[in-house]
Amino acid sequence: MSSFLQSIYSQAVHLGEEHQVAGSASSPMTIPVVSPIHPSVSYIYDDLEELDAALGGAPDHYVYHRYGNPTVHAFERAVAGLETFGMTAEAATGVAAFAASSGMAAIHLTLLALGVGEGATVAAAQDCYGATHAIVEKLLPTMGVRGLFVDTTELAQVERVLAREKPAILIAETISNPLLKVTDVAALARLCHDHGALLVIDNTFATPMLYRPLIHGADVVVHSATKYLGGHGDVMGGVIIAKAEHKDVLWEMLKTTGAVLGPQEAWLLSRGLKTLPLRMERQCASATQVAAWLTDHPLVERVIFPGSPDHPQHGLAKQMFGGAHFGAMIAFEIRDGSRDKVFAFFNQLQMIQPATSLGDIYSLVLYPAHSSHRALSPEQRRALGISDRLVRLSVGIEAVEDITADLEQALARVGELG
Repeated sequence: MSSFLQSIYSQAVHLGEEHQVAGSASSPMTIPVVSPIHPSVSYIYDDLEELDAALGGAPDHYVYHRYGNPTVHAFERAVAGLETFGMTAEAATGVAAFAASSGMAAIHLTLLALGVGEGATVAAAQDCYGATHAIVEKLLPTMGVRGLFVDTTELAQVERVLAREKPAILIAETISNPLLKVTDVAALARLCHDHGALLVIDNTFATPMLYRPLIHGADVVVHSATKYLGGHGDVMGGVIIAKAEHKDVLWEMLKTTGAVLGPQEAWLLSRGLKTLPLRMERQCASATQVAAWLTDHPLVERVIFPGSPDHPQHGLAKQMFGGAHFGAMIAFEIRDGSRDKVFAFFNQLQMIQPATSLGDIYSLVLYPAHSSHRALSPEQRRALGISDRLVRLSVGIEAVEDITADLEQALARVGELG
């Protein structure tokens, strides 16, 4: 890496690029500014010793797409570089990223690779993403794995669970989905390691622009790259970033299961990654303004945003994220709301799009009760605090005044319903 890349903004643009010379003795040599896409499934070696090295896993020796791909590796290197930005060179040595076909594939692969099997126990944050909840509650038990849930914002409760249940892994989110609770990653890491557990952090909502969990003790970080890393709603992928001691088992698990990312998807994610700092800066700043606007609206009962002074973990969020930005996700409840009123609100929106995703350049809304947490029973959702009037808003890069104007006219429709 160039010594000139001292800023994470510069690293986001240049990490992972391979400016190789293209050409031959009979034609001019040129260097492409944009790294190419390598769609080939397999590779040819003139020297069988080189092929043997490739089959043995030699770095940058490609043999078959399931074993590795140059375009995919470029994306992996870039993400690993961003997640280790600020680490000492010694601490960052050996940290590796592994791209998967989706964020949920990344989580599932991580659990399998870290040794979750019959007789093991896995703990998860009680208000984690609905699909993660389903893996722990429903899928893992079919493999003889016991799953349990804990409020990771209550450290005393976490310590009791770790001491009593002895889970092999605790998985939590830096900022939870959809209630935007902020996890004290450093404290969780200390507790996990004191009790022999590994800490896996889903950093999708925060991205490495706000927080880098490996620096603060997490063992493995996962992202749904579909969201902020890609940022344009046009590609699905996931990525795992792990410390050196876990990289071999993760590579073997990815290679064996075949849940790999395609080169076209990797190229799109790499392109999105280059503007991640700019997008996050804009979206976080806009979210702060939109949250303040919603807080003052008479038809909004409650606003959940880590940047708001009344958020339960506001002080922790300031400490962890540097005090300037708090993410670009907002949750809010419509006053006297119901499923019908939320649906009417969604149907009235003109610019903001009702969509089952987040982190795009577009502002998006989602109804957790029938989407991200649909797999949970109504009783489970109520226990977590996910009401039938809760809306999740992912703030995009549009002008703040346009976002609030669209929210205003849609809320006015709710007001007409009484």
